[in-house]
Amino acid sequence: MGALSFDALLRSLKRGAPDPVYYLHGDEDVLKDEAVRAVLEQAVEPAARAFNVDTPSAPDLDPASFHALVNTLPLLAPRRAVILRGVEQVKKTSALYRELVRYSAAPNPTTILVLVHGLGEPDPALLKHATGVAVAPLPPERVARWAARRAGELGLTVEPDAAADLLGAVGHDLGSLARELEKLAALAGSRPVTRDDVAALVGTRRGESLGDLVEAALGRRPADAVRLVRPVLEQAGMSGVRVVTALGTALIGTALARAELDRGIIPAQLPDAVFRHILATRPFGVGSWKEEAARWARWAALWPAAVVRGALVRALAADRALKSSTLSDEAAIVTELLLTVAVPRREAA
Repeated sequence: MGALSFDALLRSLKRGAPDPVYYLHGDEDVLKDEAVRAVLEQAVEPAARAFNVDTPSAPDLDPASFHALVNTLPLLAPRRAVILRGVEQVKKTSALYRELVRYSAAPNPTTILVLVHGLGEPDPALLKHATGVAVAPLPPERVARWAARRAGELGLTVEPDAAADLLGAVGHDLGSLARELEKLAALAGSRPVTRDDVAALVGTRRGESLGDLVEAALGRRPADAVRLVRPVLEQAGMSGVRVVTALGTALIGTALARAELDRGIIPAQLPDAVFRHILATRPFGVGSWKEEAARWARWAALWPAAVVRGALVRALAADRALKSSTLSDEAAIVTELLLTVAVPRREAA
């Protein structure tokens, strides 16, 4: 069967009836839930869902119970739907797995089956007959629009500066954004959400975001970067690993831009060249691609190739130190990294 992106799935559902079997896979669980809701909107009328929608967990089923679910006739409706989660947990040697593959090849025309795969690579045998939907993380530019739409669904108005602060503090993880928006809805009620609301909820203030810390470190301002360590780590959902990951991403991007400079590219053309690299690789967790490309190009002038390579080695060591023990002093490890990265030994001598 055909393979669709998340957007292509939504377009196909608007054009006609849903396919008999969908197989959702990929890294963005929030969008998988949205895909399930979109399929249900087309598959079963709201008034009929109480009797015609089942949402079992795959590990809880055996072939007989699965067979009963997908072959039950719809009640007072043309179709029923079965949303089967945890498909990745079904062993390929099991009888249930064989039944899933068999059914996907010859599905019941009055049942819409949605297979939801968690982490890991999709199963080729299930993809062969189902309509596969690869649910990838949204590009950064679309995350802001997604957050605005989710806020609207909650009846929430978020002031532009407050929205920018929220994205800066929480990042581009849709699950975390959804949770913070729900908290803001409870906090603000019917009034617009302000920057003060975001600061009170997330624990961040203007000039004290993770992005500000990375800007100070890559801009070779170690004192400013170190000053931000504790305020950033105290924010909701923040950790030393997340800080080091952000620093590592910025260093890799700067190394890429530096390599382009060393190959002789004209500095004025560097942001566009870096942007083309980002567009080709579509890295996860990177902010606005054009803005990131401009930052990496700007930082490249401050970072000789040998220095940025050494900084990446130290960032990897810090990441390992943070992950090796629950007793690690996160602030101390991040602070040491910032000092050694921003003031490399060979330059300080």
